Amino acid sequence: MQKKNEVLKDLIEGGIIPVVRVKSPDEALKVAEAIKEGGINTIEITMSIPGAIDVIEKLNKRLKEDILLGAGTVLDAETARLCILSGAKFIVGPCLNLEMLRVCKRYSVIAIPGAMTPTEILTAWEAGADIVKVFPAMSLGGPDYIKAIRAPLPQILLDPTGGVNLNNAREFIEAGAAVISVGSFLVDKKAILQGKYEIITENARRFIEKVKEGREKQ
Repeated sequence: MQKKNEVLKDLIEGGIIPVVRVKSPDEALKVAEAIKEGGINTIEITMSIPGAIDVIEKLNKRLKEDILLGAGTVLDAETARLCILSGAKFIVGPCLNLEMLRVCKRYSVIAIPGAMTPTEILTAWEAGADIVKVFPAMSLGGPDYIKAIRAPLPQILLDPTGGVNLNNAREFIEAGAAVISVGSFLVDKKAILQGKYEIITENARRFIEKVKEGREKQ
C-alpha cells in the first residue's frame, strides 16, 4: 500500500488528474484502462454520478496498484470517509470543507479541497490541504490567475480545474500549476457513448505532451 507522500509524489509527477463521470463500474474500468494506455496512471471518480462509491470500490478491487484512484466532488466528511474505505487514495472537493480535511488527515489520505480567492486558498493550505484545487479556473482568469496567486503564495501546490483543455494546459503548467484536472476535454463523453475508447487514449497522450512542454518552460 502506497504511503501518503508517495501518492502525492505520483500525483505531481503525473501532472494530470482525469475527472471521470460514468454510468457503471464496467464503463469506468474501460475509461481507466484507456487513460492508463495513454500514459496517465491517475483517475478521479466524481460523487455526482449514481453509485459512485460502488464504482470506486469495484475499480479498486480490479485495478489495485495499477492506477492511482481518487474521489471527486466530495462535499462532506462522511462521504470522504466512505470513499477512503472504498479505496480512494485522494479526495477532491469543489469547495473548502474543514471536516473533510480532518477526515483525510485522520486516514493519511491526500486532500485536495476547492478554493477560489487568495484567502480561501491560504485557509485551505493552512488547514492541511496537500494540494488546493482552484475552481473555476478559467472563470477566474485562467493561467494568469494561477500566476498571480503563485506570486505571493509560491509554497502552495495548485490544481486549476474548470475549463482546462489542450489549448491552455501548457499555459497553466507554465503559470506554476503543480497539476491540472481535466474533465470532458480528456474523457470525451461522445467517445464513451460510441465505445471509441481509443479517442480517450489519444487525448491522454496529448495532455501529457502539453504538461511536458509547460514544465520545460517553467
